[in-house]
Amino acid sequence: MPAQTPPTRVPRNVDETEALLRAGRYVCDRSLATALYLSLSLGRPLFLEGEAGVGKTEIAKVLAETLDRPLIRLQCYEGLDVSSAVYEWNYPRQMVEIRLAEASGDRGREQLESDLFSERFLIKRPILTALEATGGKAPILLIDELDRTDEPFEAFLLEILSDFQVTVPELGTIKADQPPLVILTSNRTREIHDAIKRRCFYYWVDYPDAERELEILRVKAPNAPEDLSRQIVAFVQKIRTMDLFKLPGVAETIDWAQALTQLDRLALDPDTINDTLGALLKYQDDIQKLQGSEAARILDEVKREMAGQAA
Repeated sequence: MPAQTPPTRVPRNVDETEALLRAGRYVCDRSLATALYLSLSLGRPLFLEGEAGVGKTEIAKVLAETLDRPLIRLQCYEGLDVSSAVYEWNYPRQMVEIRLAEASGDRGREQLESDLFSERFLIKRPILTALEATGGKAPILLIDELDRTDEPFEAFLLEILSDFQVTVPELGTIKADQPPLVILTSNRTREIHDAIKRRCFYYWVDYPDAERELEILRVKAPNAPEDLSRQIVAFVQKIRTMDLFKLPGVAETIDWAQALTQLDRLALDPDTINDTLGALLKYQDDIQKLQGSEAARILDEVKREMAGQAA
């Protein structure tokens, strides 16, 4: 049996984990850094749940960059099955092989069957690829938006999350010599089964408070004027208390700040807000609810509160 590849270095404590994320320009809570450290150090998958746009997927991208590991992403969708997520056989090549064998007559039926169902004809999809360490480095396996899949696919994941292996009936069990770092995300459009959650460390990624969101803007939109960034954060924080179809996430806050900076705005005003709400809100009903007098009212509140804080 071949010796296992020694694991690549992971952060030694929570402080190093937090520093690692910051090196990748990711601003996080101490509690998130703790959950990530435990996941990395104990080799357990990390299940991140939260609203869309709060930075769940970005964590996997940052880890791949800062730990210098390949990122393998499985984007989930309704109807996702084993052939798309794990493996499938290359049927066209198998048919060609059958025709060649028939023409040459140099192989018996059992030998041909053995040849057809060998790794030469196996198409490896993201999960199977992630079980094979590349260049001595276990990859980051991102299973993104798991809540979009069907429950039978969740059941299939249990073997992978527990033992980091998959079973291919024609080949047997394929087990990772060096398990990948697995991150699963969910926008909670439906509940994920407890059996999945029990195999993972769980963390709810919430909207940041105003102080942290401002810090995020300083990192992700560094060209935005400080006063504008403060107004943007205060405005977005107030919007998130409203009854909207889809509240803006951190990603939308960053997009809005970058858009306003591109327009050379130094501060918010009602006309600018009305013209750029599409960068912040993604549903027309929400935009209509906010445009005009409502946006002006919220902006007045923001300015009064900021003036009070400065006094």
